[in-house]
Order: sequence, then C-alpha cells, then structure tokens
Amino acid sequence: MGSPVIRPPRQKRTREAWNRVLDAGVALLEEGGYEAFTIAAVCERAGVAPRALYDRVDDKDALFLAVYEHGIARIRADQEVFADAGRWDGLTPERLVRDAVGELDGIFTRHAKFLRSVVLISGADTEIHRRGARYSREVGERFAEVVLRAPVTHPDPPAAVRLVFTLLFSTMVVRTAYGPEFPGGRDGLDLGDFAVRYLLG
Repeated sequence: MGSPVIRPPRQKRTREAWNRVLDAGVALLEEGGYEAFTIAAVCERAGVAPRALYDRVDDKDALFLAVYEHGIARIRADQEVFADAGRWDGLTPERLVRDAVGELDGIFTRHAKFLRSVVLISGADTEIHRRGARYSREVGERFAEVVLRAPVTHPDPPAAVRLVFTLLFSTMVVRTAYGPEFPGGRDGLDLGDFAVRYLLG
C-alpha cells in the first residue's frame, strides 16, 4: 500500500457520513481484525451506500489506510499527556518515571483492541509497519522528554531512556497482540519498577 488517495468531503452531510465510515472501520478492526474489514461491512455499519464510499477512496486498500490513520489519531491525542508540562511539574523523580510508564501503559490499554489488529497486520504489510515505526518513534521522543526531567544516573541518560522505552514499548506491543500471559502481563513484570531501578539506581 502507498499513501491513500482520499477525496475529502466538502459538505457537512458528506463529512458526517465520511466520519461514520471511519468510525465504522475502526470498530470493525477492533471487533474482528482485518478479516472483518470489508467494504460491505463498513458500508452497512456506517449506514452509507458503497457509491458514497467510492466517492472518497478508490479501493479497500485506500480505505484501510484512511481508517488506520483515523484510529492512530485517537492514540496520538492521548499522547499529548507527555507534552502537558503541568502533568509532570512537582513530581519526585521516582513518581515522574512511574507515572510516565503508567501513561504509556494506559495508552496501550485504552486502545488495545485497535492496536492488536494493527500490530498483527503490520507483520505482513510494509506500509503499516513503516507508519507504525514512525509513530512509535514519535511517542518515544515524547516519553524521553518527560523522563529526562529526572536525574537519570546512567552515564548516558538519553541512551538509557531510549533503551528503557524500547523495552517497555516492545513488552506492551507483545502483550497487546498476544495476551497478558506473555512477558509484562498484569501479574508479571512491574514495568514501572524496572524503569525506576534502571534509570534512577
């Protein structure tokens, strides 16, 4: 897949219909994965005729990428917590690190159904993999900006925070895609404790 060719709706009524299409696509991915994502199912769920959908996109691949970006936009909105200076002001170093880990974990938890589908799809789709890698770097940079407020004891604090984020993110991806019995499950590794111990000593 390349970048989707989307003909944006101009009128209020068609914008509302297009938003229903995008919401329906996300819901279908959450409920049944890519197998449930068909043109017919999206149209039925959104209450639109196929012709209205093809007014916006040329094919299923373009629709899927539009739906993917719609779902990712919700996740990116949650990531704004890392840019909220007031959220992090006045915290002890340990609290700051634990809360940053908790916010990252919360994003995965709130969007687990959608993320499960796209993580599994990304293993077979190079475009989704490329986009997912870009978004993961974005949240990694925001996570690092917050955590580097703390007095990280490692000789190379940015490298240490990048390593911690990579391990946290990888664990959360595996847990989200394959279930809590995998490493980092709810009853397993305490990710906040790991981050505090590694970064603060």
